[in-house]
This record gives sequence, C-alpha cells and structure tokens, in this order.
Amino acid sequence: MHIVFVGDQHLDSLGGAQVSMRLQRRYLERAGHTVTVVAPRMHGPRARSSADPANIDLPSVPITTDREYSMSWPGRRTDRILDRAMTRRPPVDVVHVQADFWGAFIGHRYAARHGIPVVHTMHNRVDVGIAAVTPLHRPVLAVLNLWRRRALRDVAGVGSDGSSTVPDSAGFKSAAGDGDGWAFLRGIARGASAVTAPSTHFARRLEEHDVFGPVDVVWNGIDDEVRDATLATAPSQRDPGRPRLVWLGRMSPEKRLLPFLHAFVESGVDAELEIIGGGAQRAAAERIVSGVRGVRFAGKLSYPETLARIAAADALVQTSIGFETQGMTPFEAATLGTPSVISDPDIAAELGGGLWAVAGASGTEDQRRAGLVDALRRAVSDIAAGTAPVPMREVSEAFRQSSRTAAMVEIYERVLAR
Repeated sequence: MHIVFVGDQHLDSLGGAQVSMRLQRRYLERAGHTVTVVAPRMHGPRARSSADPANIDLPSVPITTDREYSMSWPGRRTDRILDRAMTRRPPVDVVHVQADFWGAFIGHRYAARHGIPVVHTMHNRVDVGIAAVTPLHRPVLAVLNLWRRRALRDVAGVGSDGSSTVPDSAGFKSAAGDGDGWAFLRGIARGASAVTAPSTHFARRLEEHDVFGPVDVVWNGIDDEVRDATLATAPSQRDPGRPRLVWLGRMSPEKRLLPFLHAFVESGVDAELEIIGGGAQRAAAERIVSGVRGVRFAGKLSYPETLARIAAADALVQTSIGFETQGMTPFEAATLGTPSVISDPDIAAELGGGLWAVAGASGTEDQRRAGLVDALRRAVSDIAAGTAPVPMREVSEAFRQSSRTAAMVEIYERVLAR
C-alpha cells in the first residue's frame, strides 16, 4: 500500500505525536509499504537537516518564538502545491490523518478531491488543551469551528471525478451547539472511513460525544529495537541508594509540572528527581526547587537517551489530568519495567497495575496536591523497602510498535475492502 500521513507538525519537530508517526512510518516501510508524510515545512536552525524524499514539506509560517513549530494554511493554494507534489509519488491507497488542526483540514481536503478513504487518528483533547493555555478557550473554540467549516466547505465532498466522496453530514454544516471541542472533532472526523484513538478511555469519550463510532483503539508504541537495546544495557538491579524519580514532558500548564514540584517540595521525600524536557515554564520550575538537594534539569534528550533514563529510574511521575489521550510515558516506563506515580485515573485504569495512583483528580487543586504529596511519600517508602509494584507483562508486549503497526494495517485493509 501507499499510505499518506498528514500531520500538523513536521516529523522532525519535538512532540509525542511526531515520535509516534516516525515509528509508524519506519515499521510500515519495513513491512513493504510506502509512506509519504505531508506536514508544514520546518524553520529555525534544525530545518536544514530535515530534508527527506519521503516528506512533502508544505509552505508554512513559524508559530512559536523558538521557530520549532509552524503552520500551513489550508486552502486552494496549498491544495495545488500538494497535488503537484503528489504527481511524483505512487498512487495513494489510504490517507492517514494524524492531525487536529490545519493538517486535518489539508488531509481531508486532499482525500475528498481524489476519492481516497481516510483513517483519522485523534491525538488531542482539543477542549482541555486549549482551556489549559488560555482563559478565552470558549471564543477560541468557536473560531476553530468556524475555520473548520470554511476550510472543509471548499471541497464540499466532491472527488476529482465529480462524484460525492464524503457524507452530507461530514462537518460542512453548522449545527446547534456547534462551538465546543467535541463539535470540532466531530466535524473533522465525519469524512473518515475509520477513526482510531491511542487509548480506550479516549476512544470511549469520542464515542460518547458522537465524534465517531465505533472508534478503534491502537496504542502508540515503543520501538522494539530501542526497547530491547535499552533493557539489554540497563543494570539488572537499580542503585540501592536514594530512590530516583523521573518526570518528563513539555513544560506547559496542561502537564502540571509546577504543581508537581510544589508537591515534591512539600512531601519532603528523600529522593533524587530528574526532569526531562523543555518549555516556557522551565524558569518558574527551577525557582520552585532552587536549593532543593537532588533535583536536576536534564533538558531535551534524544529518544534512546530518554528511554535509558526511564529504565534507570525507580519510578516515573505523570502529573497531567484529563489532557492526555494516551499518556505515552507511563506505558514506556511499564515496558521498561519501571512503575509510575499517576495522577490521571483514566491512564491508571488503562495500565491496570504497576503504579501508585494519586487521589483527588476530580477535586480542588489543593486536594490534588495533597493526593500527590501522599502518593510520592508512598512511592519513595515502597521503593526504599523493596516493595514497589511491578508493571504488567501484558502491557509491555502489547506496547511494541511491531504489534501496533500490524493492528493499523488491519484497519487500512478493512477500509479498502469496503
């Protein structure tokens, strides 16, 4: 098959969705398939090293101060550029949209123009993510829904041969209450032949809000080879000294790094803490733990380096609540034999075991902090006593990228057989 991935961001930029898409492409190509990745062109110092003949880099503008992320405007000019670039590629069997904003519009427009089925992977809780970064989330969501309707109305579900390729309900018409995050996701999903989600809890939410049904659950995976290499080089026993905790992710409000650090200081636990990642909240994070012994900011690390740090830790700490559509880091930790402290009850339920659950997720921020303080104390005590929980073997095996790719290929074949 020839599968076209369409993303909101270039695959060489930082982010969990980009990591997942790179792995998916590698394993699909190993299985003999062709993958073309359509995404905005990168800017900044790393853009020079991002040239890849398997990519179609669309004209874009940077949207962050560090120029790491960019946006391509969905419209007829972009359509023409994409169509022209695709004439140099083999005929397309499936368009796999792995985007939630402009990439979703561009991907669905391309598929509708050419009568190609769409598999759409939902990566983003749009409502929670936008609410976390702006108090004006309701007006922002209303504008997003307006943009979505206009961007998709251009194609109006008509293929290149003039036939209808998208149902009449495919998000081209406004409906009552069509201004929230679920309405936005409904609008971009209705042109799809299949929708996938990276967790059971997110799939069920999509179904409950009539985004699509049924939604296929396909976890984002871990590279089989890097996993095996990491486990082969990891020490058979962890350092018996101070317990080692690791937190990793983007340093932004929805990840709840700052509340975690306040809880860590309040807990008074005798533990080492390594924080991996970067973002706008780093300076504030460093101020909170200034002078606290054993806290280290590692910055941004490569994928193998990050997995090695997780494998060497006694516990991973995951602190976002309600935002993650999967929450890859606890699954990576479980695959590497490292238990997790988990704030989000949905992620805790998905893992099934090998964790310390944090109480108070649905309460006030004070209750959440108190729950995190208690969980950190329990975790450090259990680690020191040698009684830490063990991650489930079933999760480790099911999280391999090879198994995830096989599951996705079955979905591609299913939509092509219709």
